[in-house]
Amino acid sequence: MNHNLQAHQAIETLTHAFAPLKCMILATRNGSFSFTVVNEHGVARRSERLYPDQYGAAAPLQAVIDRTRQALMA
Repeated sequence: MNHNLQAHQAIETLTHAFAPLKCMILATRNGSFSFTVVNEHGVARRSERLYPDQYGAAAPLQAVIDRTRQALMA
């Protein structure tokens, strides 16, 4: 599977994982992208850059989701 398709699927997964918060995708480049989770007031709560090895398989992407959820609850 190519990086563009994997990135698109990862973006969809992230968007669903953090609903109802908004997940904004920024700076897509060379197979990597940044995502920022924004609360209902438009305040950025968490931002992270993902690379193909982090979103190319389910387990690393789930680890990113879990780590981000923990940070949002802190």
